[in-house]
Amino acid sequence: MNQPLADRVRPRDFDEMVGQQQLVGKNGILRRMVESGHITNMIFFGPPGTGKTTAANIIAERSGMTLRRLNATTASLSDVKEVIDETSTLLGSGGILLYLDEIQYFNKKQQQSLLEYIEDGRITLIASTTENPYFYVYNAIISRSAVFEFRPVSADDISRAIIRALGLLNDSSERVKLAPDALEYLSGCGAGDVRRSLGLLENAFYLAEAADGIITKELLEGLTPKVLGSFDRSGDVHYDLLSCLQKSIRGSDQDAAVFYLAKLLEGGDLISACRRLQVIASEDIGLAYPMAAVIVKACVDSARELGLPEARIPLANAAVLLATAPKSNTAYNAINRAAADIAAGKGQDVPVHLRSPKFTGYKYPHDFPNDWVEQQYLPDELKNVRYYEFGTNKTEQAAKAYWDKIKNT
Repeated sequence: MNQPLADRVRPRDFDEMVGQQQLVGKNGILRRMVESGHITNMIFFGPPGTGKTTAANIIAERSGMTLRRLNATTASLSDVKEVIDETSTLLGSGGILLYLDEIQYFNKKQQQSLLEYIEDGRITLIASTTENPYFYVYNAIISRSAVFEFRPVSADDISRAIIRALGLLNDSSERVKLAPDALEYLSGCGAGDVRRSLGLLENAFYLAEAADGIITKELLEGLTPKVLGSFDRSGDVHYDLLSCLQKSIRGSDQDAAVFYLAKLLEGGDLISACRRLQVIASEDIGLAYPMAAVIVKACVDSARELGLPEARIPLANAAVLLATAPKSNTAYNAINRAAADIAAGKGQDVPVHLRSPKFTGYKYPHDFPNDWVEQQYLPDELKNVRYYEFGTNKTEQAAKAYWDKIKNT
């Protein structure tokens, strides 16, 4: 069987693992929990190739329980029932440890079928997912589990795994060597995914073995796709990038804004970037610079007409403009406060003088000096509520000064 390199060099104890030192290092919380002998239900989440399956294998080896594995992408409810049935047999007398990979692909009914058995301890569940478990895993399972986040592995840590794997491929010889710049490139292009780097190493090894015996950066570049990274338009990583883009602009960091915009566009997602920039223009810049929304809309229209890769240019203009513009979320806060009152059922009866068709008692502001006259617009129970508060920026303070003068406030 042509076993992938990543499986052949999979660590068998925590000391061999690369990355995740906050979990499996000498004082890592997961390691301490396992060494204490207390194996509880666990949920591992994080990007691919970060050690979730490896950690589960190590725990299973130490637990002494009967290990069963299911992958939710292919397993059915009958597969779950087979595991459950084993709990009443001799095999299950010491407990069954079920490793359920990609749990996000199990529907609610499939997840619920496990609940009774993990609750009374007949099954100890270790579930892994690349998605946010709080969105995809049944709440009752989460409440009975310890949740651990696996982070992308650093390039330095990946390089350790690469050197170890190269030794295994060479089988104690040095028939294939790795050029220094190739090691750096190979470690970085994994984008936090150890498995990706090892897969690339394996392909390059056999190509180099058939040639001059040296894995060069140029060879690796020929095997590497242009777009790297954990990018999935429907997954959490995608939304994380959009969130990073918005938070960078909100925090007035134009360099970070351009970086996250570039990552989105390199992933080919033009539409989400356009939509998010337009949201930011109104949510975070708002009334501090009202023209931002107009300019961003023009940049977005231009980007959509141009398409990628040229679309990155007007969108970069938009991102830098928004990041360096003054900020205000006063209108955003105002609409949220108003929506909260509506959701609470307040203000059902609007003032009589605002109702059609006769508008009895309504005062037409343009008939009065400065086009303003004092009258009630909000419903009676909300008449003294203030949803909008002027921001401290120049534009809103100018508007405040004007209305303070007109209204004599």
